[in-house]
Amino acid sequence: MTIEAAIGLAVLAMVLAACLAGIACLLAQLRCADAAREAARLAARGDEAGAALAISRLAPAGAAFSVSGGELMTATVSVAPVGGLLPGVVISASASAAREPAGVGS
Repeated sequence: MTIEAAIGLAVLAMVLAACLAGIACLLAQLRCADAAREAARLAARGDEAGAALAISRLAPAGAAFSVSGGELMTATVSVAPVGGLLPGVVISASASAAREPAGVGS
């Protein structure tokens, strides 16, 4: 095997690893966005426990979250690092929902 082929294979392996890390980040971003959206919706309805449960089920493992707000409930979900592939990369998503008046949707 020539040195050019060896370098070419190493570069190909690095490109493949970078593509896999990018896909992992994309999937983590989608999961964080889904979890934040669902948590904001549940918190706006007054179901704080349901919001925490939704985040624990939908967000990637090890995700941190916060729910805050007054008339506009905002949920933020973040996770780092994604699968240990990219240290220092933080994936985060936020979603907001208007607080529903008491008795609506019951």
